[in-house]
Amino acid sequence: MAFPAFFAQAPRLTVHDGLAQLLGASDDGTIEYGYEDAVRLAGHSCPTVAGAWLMTVRALQALYPDGTPQRGEIEVHFADEATSGVTGVIANVVCLITGATTDTGFKGLAGRHDRRHLLHFNADIPGEILFTRRDTGAAVAVSFSAQAVPGSPAAMPLLQKMLSGQATDDESLQFGELWQDRVRRILMAPEQAGLISISHLQAA
Repeated sequence: MAFPAFFAQAPRLTVHDGLAQLLGASDDGTIEYGYEDAVRLAGHSCPTVAGAWLMTVRALQALYPDGTPQRGEIEVHFADEATSGVTGVIANVVCLITGATTDTGFKGLAGRHDRRHLLHFNADIPGEILFTRRDTGAAVAVSFSAQAVPGSPAAMPLLQKMLSGQATDDESLQFGELWQDRVRRILMAPEQAGLISISHLQAA
């Protein structure tokens, strides 16, 4: 199998994970993530997964303008409940990159590298997701709107034919291509395209 070529062209992010370094999973603690990692986690590629990827990458770039994001040292708040809409899908991508979990993550070693209680939902925040550095208290709020990059008008009729079992093989292939073309345009969109809104908050 092969992913679409544009997966490798999407923005990438390198983080430092002290636990990975401590346990020898990475000799210097650095881990590079790409959009294909989010797709492997989610099991599919769609505007939601692409939006989750972009929000997280841009938020961490904004939080660490002069350094490498520290995985496991970032607290994350969601405005919505975990079971609301696509929040859970987005949270899984955010967890992949930041290491933040609710109460299911690594419990730590001698009080260090505890990944639990860093992921929160139903929070009163000025955006869709709030990312906060635990060392400085600096925070960034981000939101995503896929409407800025509309899909092809032909995609939904094709999807309906597929779901009803009436689509030909060629129509099924065409739908996949149209669907992923929208994902590609989302991932490649310039920052001023209106997909991502981001704001810095004063450190407490």
